[in-house]
Amino acid sequence: MKNGTIYADNAATTKLDIDAFETMKRFLLEEYGNPSAKYSFSRSSSNAIKEARYKIAECIGAQANEIYFTSGGTEGNNWILKGMQYQDINKMHIITSCIEHHAILEVCHLLEEHGFTVTYLPVNKFGQVEPEVLKKAIRQDTVLVSIMLANNEVGTIQNIVEMTNIAHANNILFHTDAVQAVGHIPIDAKRLGVDFLTASAHKFNGCKGTGFVYVRDGVTTSSLLIGGAQEKGRRAGTENVAGIVAMSTALEKNCENMNKNIEHINEVVSVFLDELSKRGIDYIRNGAEVSLPGLVSVSFRNAESEMLLHRLDLKKICISMGAACDSKQTIVSHVLKAMQIKEDYVNGTIRVSFGKYNTINEAVIIAEAISDILK
Repeated sequence: MKNGTIYADNAATTKLDIDAFETMKRFLLEEYGNPSAKYSFSRSSSNAIKEARYKIAECIGAQANEIYFTSGGTEGNNWILKGMQYQDINKMHIITSCIEHHAILEVCHLLEEHGFTVTYLPVNKFGQVEPEVLKKAIRQDTVLVSIMLANNEVGTIQNIVEMTNIAHANNILFHTDAVQAVGHIPIDAKRLGVDFLTASAHKFNGCKGTGFVYVRDGVTTSSLLIGGAQEKGRRAGTENVAGIVAMSTALEKNCENMNKNIEHINEVVSVFLDELSKRGIDYIRNGAEVSLPGLVSVSFRNAESEMLLHRLDLKKICISMGAACDSKQTIVSHVLKAMQIKEDYVNGTIRVSFGKYNTINEAVIIAEAISDILK
């Protein structure tokens, strides 16, 4: 790590894969033609986009014509949810969960201002949406269910297959925000049964400002941007060729090495938690047993997450808080609040998210640093 810094906030963003970087350089410096142009100089850019679309589709069990390129997860989520305004004027009810990313929740709040009603499903103590709760929330005017595949704060993986079956049995579309999951766990869009899936490259070692949306073949959706024929007219604008190529390279590489990456990351997490326990630290781990590899939400008794973050930062260790702070008080995140974490633990919640580049030695150092701070 640069200057001895230990980076353990991979759920926020990841290091650009070196092969992805090398792949994209060519389209920045040499083959920089506009892929929509008709002359031969632009042909390589056009072909690179086609190849990237096929690669990404193969990685998530989709068809190439079901992949649409975007600037990232936030754009993708906005596109799908706002597009519900044009689906059916008689269906203006959306179901989501209370622990979604703000890129879902804030769009839902906006849609409520435009006449939609939104049901925010509760979760159990593990951060799971229970399918029976979803079933009871369905109405005649429900147009969409949007439940994230894996939570960004605690890592809980949802039972999407069962929930899509419930939605489709009632002729309701299903969207999943898979930003944290793509590139880290096996994903088969057909098996999941979703109609829409969003992803962001910088979460799986691609570059920032690039992402994609999966739209199941046969499902209609409105255009996100108009003014050009790109992405079959659904997302106008000259494509970010270099970013798209880098994204496909990074995703393909992560998928090819997924089992090895998961095994290594699980070992790093195990060492980290063992080291905390050996040092007598009073903590609880949040989330479900089935969760994202590497994402560890831990709450320390009678501690403050802001203090931990800043003290660890002084030690050149990068982690994330599990609660947002202002100048006067610590505000418990909506995810932790929904999971009803014990009061004497919740304010001491941090998120340590390990990735494929983290080492066992780094896990030991982080645990040791936390122990020194708390004691």
